[in-house]
Amino acid sequence: MTQERPYAQTLAKLRESGLRPTRQRLALGRLLFDGGDRHVTAEALHDEAQKAGVSVSLATVYNTLHQFTGAGLLREVVVDSSRTYFDTNIHDHHHFFIEKDGALMDIAGDDVAIGKLPPAPEGMDVARVDVIVRLQERKSPR
Repeated sequence: MTQERPYAQTLAKLRESGLRPTRQRLALGRLLFDGGDRHVTAEALHDEAQKAGVSVSLATVYNTLHQFTGAGLLREVVVDSSRTYFDTNIHDHHHFFIEKDGALMDIAGDDVAIGKLPPAPEGMDVARVDVIVRLQERKSPR
C-alpha cells in the first residue's frame, strides 16, 4: 500500500473524473497535480516525465492531456496557433501571457470585467470567456 501513497491525490482525481488509473495517467497526473497550479505544454511535460524516469511517448502525453481536459481535470489555453498550454487551475480565471519567454500567469476571474458580449447564435449559450492579456517588456524612453 505504501507504493500507492505517493499517487493518492492523483488516484483520487482520476477516480472522481471517471478515468481509469493507468500507469501513464498516474505518472503524468502526479507530475501535473502534486505541485499546485501550473501551466504546461505537452513538450515540457514530456521532458519533465523523461527526467523523472517515466518512459512515455510524446503522443501519449498529448493523449493523456486531452483526456484529462475532457474529464474536467485541466483547461486548455490556446495562446496562438502554435502554442497550447494545459492549466491545472480549472476555476474561473484569465491569463497574462509574457511574450518574451512564453510564460502564463493567472489573473483572478474577478479582476477582469467584461463590459458587453454579443448575443450567442441561435441555440447556443456562452460557456465561458477566456481573456489572455499579452505582455511585453516596457520600452525605455529615448
